Amino acid sequence: MDKSYRKKLAPAMGISVKRFRTALVLLLLLLAIPVEAEERRADSSARGANPDATYGRLDGDVALVGGLGATFGPGAPRGALDLRLRYLDTVGLFADYEDALGGDANPRRVISFGFEARPVFLGRWLTGKAVNRAFFDLLIDSFGLELGAFFSQPSYSSLRSRPGLQAGLGIEVPVLGQARGPWIGFHGGVRWSDGVLAGDPVVGPNDRAAYLTVTVAWHEFVLAHAVDAGDRALR
Repeated sequence: MDKSYRKKLAPAMGISVKRFRTALVLLLLLLAIPVEAEERRADSSARGANPDATYGRLDGDVALVGGLGATFGPGAPRGALDLRLRYLDTVGLFADYEDALGGDANPRRVISFGFEARPVFLGRWLTGKAVNRAFFDLLIDSFGLELGAFFSQPSYSSLRSRPGLQAGLGIEVPVLGQARGPWIGFHGGVRWSDGVLAGDPVVGPNDRAAYLTVTVAWHEFVLAHAVDAGDRALR
C-alpha cells in the first residue's frame, strides 16, 4: 500500500492524511500497522539492515493459536485446551475447555470464552521502542488482558446454566524466538460465579477461585485480508 493510495483512502474515511497516520484511536492504529510494516521493511531492505521488530507477526493479519496444557487452582489440576484468534496479534477472542479427566478436581469441567487485548505490542512497535532482541521483544509484547465468561460443572452436579465472570492476565514465552512456532503460555486470573456476583456468600471454589493455565501452544499467521477487505488493487 503506497502513499498515493493512503492519500485517497484517508479522505474517503472522513479524516485527514495526518490524522490517519497519527490518531490514537485503536482501530485507526490497527489499520495503519500494515502500511508502517511495509515501509519499514522496504527501508530496512534498502539499507541492508535487519527487518523491523515484528518477527513475523505481520506476515498475516490474523493469528491462530492452539494450545494444550493444564489449569491449576484449588484441588487437583484439570487438562486444558486453549484456542485463540487475534487481529494483527493485538486484539481478539479466546475459548478454553478444561476437564478433570477422571480426577477429583472441583469444578470438574470449565468452559470459558471472552476477549483478549495486547496493548504493549502496538504502542512499542509504532514508536520504535524495541529491544531488538527477538526473545525479549516477543515476550514483552505478549502481555495481555483477558475478560470473559465461564460455565463450570461442580464435581457434585451438572454444568451450570448461568455464566460467571472471568478476568485475568496472560504472557507467553517464544520457544524459538520468533512469532510463528511453539510458545509456552501462562494465563491466570480469578473467576466469580453468577451467585457471588449477585451478592451470595462464597462457599467454595465453585463460587470464587483463582486459576493458572499453563499451555504449550502453536502460533500460526494467515493472510485473511481483514485489513483491506473490499479494497481493489491500483492499476
